[in-house]
Amino acid sequence: QARLVESGGGSVQPGGPLRLSCVVSGISFRSYAMAWYRQAPGKQRDLVARIRQDDSTADYPDAVKGRFTVSRDNAKNTLFLQMNALKPEDTGIYYCNAGGWERPGSFWGQGTQVTVSS
Repeated sequence: QARLVESGGGSVQPGGPLRLSCVVSGISFRSYAMAWYRQAPGKQRDLVARIRQDDSTADYPDAVKGRFTVSRDNAKNTLFLQMNALKPEDTGIYYCNAGGWERPGSFWGQGTQVTVSS
């Protein structure tokens, strides 16, 4: 079965960087579009970044555009999210997702906590 395992979360000061990873197994990683979502307590889980299976397209909502970069290494079955210039409002649990585009796919990781505070 599909398994998605996020790592790299933690606490960081505003303006700092953080790099998240998602290691995927149980599915043909290179065949799936991938995405990152995040969710704060009491908030909806929202798309942060998405990337096509062939790396042809990657996009972001305005809230993170220019600060976050999604990438993938298909040879290592790994999805990345490089986050720069972090803001307190970036705080939340970040989830890796496989198989979606306009709406999320069926496969989720358990999430990794990102906390941005001084």
